[in-house]
Amino acid sequence: MRDPIVIVGGGLSGLYTARLLQKRGVDFLLLEARAQLGGRILSPGGHDLGPTWFWPDMQSRMARLADTLGLQAFAQHAAGDVLFERGPGMKPERYPGFGQMGSSFRIQGGIGTLVDALAAALPQDRIHKDAHVTAAHLRGDGVTLNVRGSADVAARHVLFALPPRLIEQSIFFAPELPGDVRMRWRGTSTWMAPHAKFLAVYARAFWREAGLSGTAQSMAGPMTEIHDASITADGEGAALFGFLGVPAQARAKAGEAAIRHHCLAQLTRLFGPEASAPIATHFKDWSADPLTATGADAETTGHPEPQSRPWFDGAWAARATMAGSETAREHPGYLEGALLAAEDAVAHLERAI
Repeated sequence: MRDPIVIVGGGLSGLYTARLLQKRGVDFLLLEARAQLGGRILSPGGHDLGPTWFWPDMQSRMARLADTLGLQAFAQHAAGDVLFERGPGMKPERYPGFGQMGSSFRIQGGIGTLVDALAAALPQDRIHKDAHVTAAHLRGDGVTLNVRGSADVAARHVLFALPPRLIEQSIFFAPELPGDVRMRWRGTSTWMAPHAKFLAVYARAFWREAGLSGTAQSMAGPMTEIHDASITADGEGAALFGFLGVPAQARAKAGEAAIRHHCLAQLTRLFGPEASAPIATHFKDWSADPLTATGADAETTGHPEPQSRPWFDGAWAARATMAGSETAREHPGYLEGALLAAEDAVAHLERAI
């Protein structure tokens, strides 16, 4: 029996790659280092702590996939006024919102429902969680992957559905990758890796009742940008979330308990006393997640730039392909980029084998 195609990484790009291979009748094995699938998609209780939005007018793949899987999309809640904090100790100012995020769409119940739907349609015996690949060894007829705490895995071709920077740091290649390739991977920023989100869940969207959209901008912090994070258009699963403006190193020094305290205090001074009593709170610092971030991700960066050069060269080019969102030729780092990278990787694979 021929060795399978192995996908390293079980986030959106890895799962979509598996879906495309399954439709083509290609045997695959998906290896995910985490105990759960999704990668940077994390949606406890339907509330997104990773990627949140997509834009159907520009990102048609996401719209089509959600529709194909029977998932409901809705526009980010933008009706109502916005709040602005000019600085510490200054009273929040209120302005008309003008529907400022009407083109940003979300998946009802969180982006995690997309992960669940993709995974459910795949053969479960071809998905291995807690399978952390530590090394890749090239051989004449394929690749041997070392998996921490488990037996080696043989592949005839490997699709790496991970950020290049993370691969460069965490996976040993034999033969070694050329120095310019490693440098390029290391220089490709990983979206979400420097960031952190705080989210508070409430019994109802009381800010909507007060004519507020839930959107706020702040120069006082710790959150610089806040939005309504309710999991349906009607405000079910009411929540507010914000991006922290505190650098990763300062967050690590302050500690999670202090960050949660100050974020909740900020929501209270912005949205009133009801904001001080959430049903639950969630905090995710992606810079502290070793399966997302490296030491190079401490500084906040934007989405990576599209690149036209091949990600592998030399002996590895015939046996390995990049399939992660950061390597997409369009929309790198976005959910749309994950889907496009998967499509291109499978097309390249078909030519290679």
